Amino acid sequence: MAPAARLRSVVIDCPDPRALARFYAGVGGGTPEDDDPDWVVLRLPGGPRLAFQPTPGLTPPEWPRADRNSQQFHLDFDAGATWEEVEAAQEKVLGLGARLLHAEDKDDFRVYADPAGHPFCLCRIE
Repeated sequence: MAPAARLRSVVIDCPDPRALARFYAGVGGGTPEDDDPDWVVLRLPGGPRLAFQPTPGLTPPEWPRADRNSQQFHLDFDAGATWEEVEAAQEKVLGLGARLLHAEDKDDFRVYADPAGHPFCLCRIE
């Protein structure tokens, strides 16, 4: 089946678009295009385009709750094939301002909250 359209951007609501774009540039690479404070774009190398727009009074999702203020989506990042690579990526995202939400040895992923409270994952990809 032919697609109706191509994905252009994943748009993320946040209190401070410039700050969150800089955070995700630190996680996934790229340089934010922040000429407009109300619409900041980050082109992830080899990945999708992320855009950030201001949302005053944003209430972040309450991960992992689905009964109240649940997440609408989350981003998964490939952090490498080994736990050593995942640990190195974890140290970097924590240094950028992320907060660990979930980590269990049986899972091939760890869940974090970005500085605005949105969940995202670092995944171990074998």
